[in-house]
Amino acid sequence: MEIFEAILITIVTASTPLLLAALGELVVERSGVLNLGVEGMMIMGAVCAFAVSLTTGNPYLGILAGMLGGMVMSLLFGILTLSLVTNQVATGLALTLLGLGLSGMIGEAFVGTPGVKLTPLPIPGLVELPFIGKALFGQDILFYVSIALTIGTTWFLFKSRPGLIIRAVGENHGSAHALGYSVIRVRYMAVLFGGFCAGLAGAYLSLVYTSLWIEDMSAGRGWIALALVVFSSWLPKRLIIGAYLFGVVSILQFHAQGAGVPVPSQLLTALPYLATIVALVFISRNRAVARANTPACLGLAFVPDR
Repeated sequence: MEIFEAILITIVTASTPLLLAALGELVVERSGVLNLGVEGMMIMGAVCAFAVSLTTGNPYLGILAGMLGGMVMSLLFGILTLSLVTNQVATGLALTLLGLGLSGMIGEAFVGTPGVKLTPLPIPGLVELPFIGKALFGQDILFYVSIALTIGTTWFLFKSRPGLIIRAVGENHGSAHALGYSVIRVRYMAVLFGGFCAGLAGAYLSLVYTSLWIEDMSAGRGWIALALVVFSSWLPKRLIIGAYLFGVVSILQFHAQGAGVPVPSQLLTALPYLATIVALVFISRNRAVARANTPACLGLAFVPDR
């Protein structure tokens, strides 16, 4: 029983940052913007959260700093792609490179320094449940936030008027503009939300996943989050399933190595990324699934009539 609980806890820990980052990107893409800079926003959120929590001794201030770090990076992306109409793909890749380099420079002074770990907030009465109690109800605040954000985003996108506007802008920005909606403003809000979620994911990495600062600690999770959005067909309820499936694959490598499975460690480390490729190939072969919820204006720039 204890082994099962330990495995379930590690799966939750591995899945939560993927869910947070992918959720923000899902809203961004629903508005018609393709931001490939998730990795850069995540790593900036991680270093900002670690630095502030270590300096102040308060991990909750670290969470706030992580959110702001991700949002500042997303704002830079928004200015370049929405106001200056630069290429979204190239700008997103540049944002990732900028985030990786800048985080390495900021975090250089913190390498090897123990950080402040975010303490769990167990829910009385539920944390004692067998098998799932500690894994689901003995977690930190960011885990609960990830679940609440998933539920809230599902309701917002499909049950609220602002969510309908975001989806309308992503489907046909010209028609949305003709109806009087500010396409640029809507997309700015979506991009900032994406930065907010990526910053939270980064904060989770440096405050929960590990309490040490390690350069490039995002380790490609931003790219997996991008793949998860496609894997989920742009639906939040599928996204949470995909995030936890990929979490299982990520943790599988550690348990396989611990069990002495005669497979090269490099192959086990590559398992999450191989699973990402397989999932994308499967989806691309099914054109009906690929077209079902793909925003028609995804990646297309919009310049309002002057």
